[in-house]
Amino acid sequence: MVPVSQLLSHKGSDLHTLRPEDPVIDAIRLMADKGIGAVLVMQDGKLAGILSERDYARKVILMGRSSKDTAIATIMTPVPLVTVSSSSRTKHCMRLMTDRRIRHLPVVDGDTVVGMLSIGDIVRSMIETLEAENAQMKQYIAG
Repeated sequence: MVPVSQLLSHKGSDLHTLRPEDPVIDAIRLMADKGIGAVLVMQDGKLAGILSERDYARKVILMGRSSKDTAIATIMTPVPLVTVSSSSRTKHCMRLMTDRRIRHLPVVDGDTVVGMLSIGDIVRSMIETLEAENAQMKQYIAG
């Protein structure tokens, strides 16, 4: 399995962030515009939390709150978060995501957020790895 740093080099390490005091509607718009399922919440350059579509559904929609009047801090998942480093391997990420039932993993090196991985990024990487191994086996068998 490949290291997270390799995944980020192919995917890119664009970070989509908002502040805890921003309204939830800004997060929903950003997720819709970027086609993503979660945004990182940053305060003074440090990771403060994460806000996912799941948080929105459970803590705004089901609670009858207003997206315009609710601050992200009210519904985000705050630190400490489950994170990985850029030296982590995809197998470790998959295990964390499965065991913790999460779909997004911030990638943090020291105190610096360097990227974000989704379950789709991990699955895509695993499929590519399996396809490459399959092609090598076929070539080996064919001689």
